[in-house]
Amino acid sequence: MNAAKTDFNDRLLSLGLARVAEQAALASASLVGRGDEKAADQAAVNAMREQLNLLDIAGVVVIGEGERDEAPMLYIGEEVGTGNGPGVDIALDPLEGTTLTAKDMPNALTVIAMGPRGSMLHAPDVYMDKLAVGPGYDEGVVSLDMSPRERVEALAKAKNCEPADITVCILERPRHEAMIAEVRETGASIRLITDGDVAGVMHCAESETTGIDMYMGQGGAPEGVLAAAALKCMGGQIFGRLLFRNDDERGRAAKAGIADLDRIYTRDEMVTADVIFAATGVTGGSLLPRIKREPGWLETTTLLMRSKTGSVRRMSYRTPMWSHADA
Repeated sequence: MNAAKTDFNDRLLSLGLARVAEQAALASASLVGRGDEKAADQAAVNAMREQLNLLDIAGVVVIGEGERDEAPMLYIGEEVGTGNGPGVDIALDPLEGTTLTAKDMPNALTVIAMGPRGSMLHAPDVYMDKLAVGPGYDEGVVSLDMSPRERVEALAKAKNCEPADITVCILERPRHEAMIAEVRETGASIRLITDGDVAGVMHCAESETTGIDMYMGQGGAPEGVLAAAALKCMGGQIFGRLLFRNDDERGRAAKAGIADLDRIYTRDEMVTADVIFAATGVTGGSLLPRIKREPGWLETTTLLMRSKTGSVRRMSYRTPMWSHADA
């Protein structure tokens, strides 16, 4: 696939990207609460890939479903689009929260970001230590080198409030037990989430709506890049440091071109150019409502953002239940 000598026109591509997120959500709608994670994920993957291949782009999936040998579609390195357009990097999670979808729990989303070729960190499929806050704070108000207690106290000082007024979002995992205990010792409250840390980070950028001031903890590195793309559009800071459990994971980093294994990445180092970002609600939550089903109809709400302009659209889309694939 040869990229045409075409500039990345984020304005023209943004509505197409919204449609990609919408169709992935619609494809998984019938599987909400059905208990089948794999089926829900596969439906979203199929729909997202089909829609991407309709766009006039020469796209490469840099954050996707996994390595080529373990993901038959939307794998890292897969080329998507018609080939008749700009070369672009694509980061995606066709269904962020497959367990949330299967159990009909809040905050399952379809998520995709697009930027010029070479604009996104090719994060290997390893863990990343993440820390994020919303907009309006001085750069580096918190850091990964701080203890959880120091982060809460620093943010409270910057917000001109008490630690007890801070709410931190953390993935509920055994590996976070000590972190959770230390945060609670400060008097801060914690919103524990079972899955979906892209949404968890995005909550920081809309703290007045979501009540979340800060996100911290270890989660997937690919999701860290997606979250950085979201905050590039919404405002806010995110820091990430890759974590490696064995030589195989260090080898994945080398394969992705990462030499400094201890580097702390900022938002603008994970996403180096202006991007567009789209997310559609599947099960609903603090950010986006769920897919609405009524006799003969489906309705979605999509968040569509452009970092270049700072524009944020919330788009409702209503379609006859059995014709949305052609919409």
